[in-house]
Amino acid sequence: MDTFEDLEVWKRGVKLASKVYFSLASCKDYSLKDQLTRAAVSISSNIAEGYERNSKNLFAYHLQVAKGSCGELRSQLYICTEIGIINIERRNELQQEAIEISKMLHGLIRHCRKKEEIQSSIL
Repeated sequence: MDTFEDLEVWKRGVKLASKVYFSLASCKDYSLKDQLTRAAVSISSNIAEGYERNSKNLFAYHLQVAKGSCGELRSQLYICTEIGIINIERRNELQQEAIEISKMLHGLIRHCRKKEEIQSSIL
């Protein structure tokens, strides 16, 4: 893996952010729309930023931030359904993708930490 663009989790994060933007295209609540799109964009952005830091610890940290953004997005989607901005089916679709991405991030975080532990024990 040479670039963050090679990571499947990054690709899925970009697609999720696009789906969120399209789902909110007609939303007139600009502050809520801004909050949701920022959370969605944060997922792939933090994966990319962490990857470019060239440190397993920093990559793991940014992956945790991305994972937190998945949770933030999921929570905000409930609010969107409650106030009638997104229907339940669309909310479930977006939330399921956020859950899958979160699981992928969790696995990648564990992988980074394990590699860091192995390198630390060698030194």
